[in-house]
Amino acid sequence: MRKLDEQLKAAVLRMPVKEKDKLLLRLLLKDQKLIRRLIFELLEGGETREERAQELREQIVQKLPKTGDKYITPGLLLLELRFWNARITEHVQATKDKPGEVILTTFLLSEAFRRHIVMLRSFSDKRNDTFAPYVVRRTAMLLKKAALLHEDYFMEFRSDLNELLQAIHNFRPTALLAQQADLPLSMEY
Repeated sequence: MRKLDEQLKAAVLRMPVKEKDKLLLRLLLKDQKLIRRLIFELLEGGETREERAQELREQIVQKLPKTGDKYITPGLLLLELRFWNARITEHVQATKDKPGEVILTTFLLSEAFRRHIVMLRSFSDKRNDTFAPYVVRRTAMLLKKAALLHEDYFMEFRSDLNELLQAIHNFRPTALLAQQADLPLSMEY
């Protein structure tokens, strides 16, 4: 992040409050991440982190394509996962919910496998060549972030994580990549 020139900083601080407020509001319009964070901290009081995470989880359950949807392919499932991962990232940026990132992403990936393993297996390995690396990379990232969390949080995502790891190791396109990435078969704390 760039530092402001000291003279500019002093000049801005000397500006009349009304002008500073106008300038601040114009600058806010250019930063959507900051707007989401301010909404969470100032308007919601910063006390709804768990409620927001639960609401996002419910949206994933409702809107992630259902088992047996005829149009779904590995590529379309990957697009869905990326869409929901972006929503999770927005949630984390606004709320600073580090455990929520691990919990929600683990739930998302394990739910995708629960709902669509039959569909994924019905396609050739070649059709899973973008889906498989994405899932393995996201899972490896999750394991690194999970290791940084207090062990009490692990109870909230242990079953989803172990189910995800088993699915990855039992699905041929992800199994080799999982071995190369040293993903464990299960996690225990």
